[in-house]
Amino acid sequence: MKIEAAVLRGASAPYAIEPVELAPPGPGQVLVRIVGAGFCHTDMLPRTAGFMARPPLITGHEGAGIVEEVGPGVTGIAPGAHVVLSFDSCGACRNCLGGHPAYCEHFLRLNLTGSGRDGAGPATDRHGQPVAARWFGQSSFATHALASARSLVEVEKDLPLELLGPLGCGVQTGAGAILLALRAGAGSSVVVFGAGGVGLSAVMAARVAGAATIVAVDLHESRLSLARELGATATVHGGDDDIVAQLRELTRGGTQYALDTTGNPAVISTAVEALRATGTVGLVGSPSRPLTLSPAALTQGKNVKGILEGDAVPQLFIPQLLELWRQGRFPFDRLVRTYPLSAINEAERDSVAGTTIKPVLLPGS
Repeated sequence: MKIEAAVLRGASAPYAIEPVELAPPGPGQVLVRIVGAGFCHTDMLPRTAGFMARPPLITGHEGAGIVEEVGPGVTGIAPGAHVVLSFDSCGACRNCLGGHPAYCEHFLRLNLTGSGRDGAGPATDRHGQPVAARWFGQSSFATHALASARSLVEVEKDLPLELLGPLGCGVQTGAGAILLALRAGAGSSVVVFGAGGVGLSAVMAARVAGAATIVAVDLHESRLSLARELGATATVHGGDDDIVAQLRELTRGGTQYALDTTGNPAVISTAVEALRATGTVGLVGSPSRPLTLSPAALTQGKNVKGILEGDAVPQLFIPQLLELWRQGRFPFDRLVRTYPLSAINEAERDSVAGTTIKPVLLPGS
């Protein structure tokens, strides 16, 4: 079928809105009409020199939409269902079977190559040339996407589908890091470095968990202000010289949990310094450079933990977040600003500049 998609033609090129021919759903696949798709910093990875997914490519991995057709062997989901699209996983390796699909042994191939399970692209451009369209098993910057049935989360039809896409990755990552991976509990202390979509989701989750002290660190005063509204008990400007001292004072000697969303080694080192004995820092940001820690950095039982997708099972966790949203306890929609799909380059610029926390693209606009 012919669809319209935002195609990335080169690492430094703008997205181009183009007609694309999309194959029908194959075994284990579902055709979804995209209603909204969040723009995530991970969608910029194909702009990195030497990255495994290369243009021409349709990115987008926070889709939400309506099922139009199911492929052979797909059960439990029918046309007309409203769904959130999350990451892909094999379902058969030890980690998938153990309830940790984000650590699927085939995660990189399924999600970050752009070609998915079989390496064959299901899309071609107007000249009949292949376009990679299996980014995170969905490539949702388009009017339609072929998604892995394993990545779908069915949601109730009275929910605002156009806003739900970010639950599939960024929101899930931040909230899951706090609630599932770090397991922050009532009365604990949490410091979040970076108050973007992932970081603010972590702040909201820390409040849900009952953390007594929740500190957000960022360079943007507007984001720090929003963090305070969403549950942070204190904020620290990331440009200050005495960040560790401030954090130690705010957390009465050091934080039990810290979450880095920046991937900046200097910030991660600061997070480790700010831990109390036995404290843990979780890493969800894409690393920009090698991380070097001093030999004494992890003494006193300090821990550094890498976290993917919040260590969540999306089919379990996303409905829980939506119930919290219904109760007014997890207002993730406050992070969202919508754009028509045709304005994807503006959305990307606003995301990079930090003026929009979570852009969501609407193909029907």
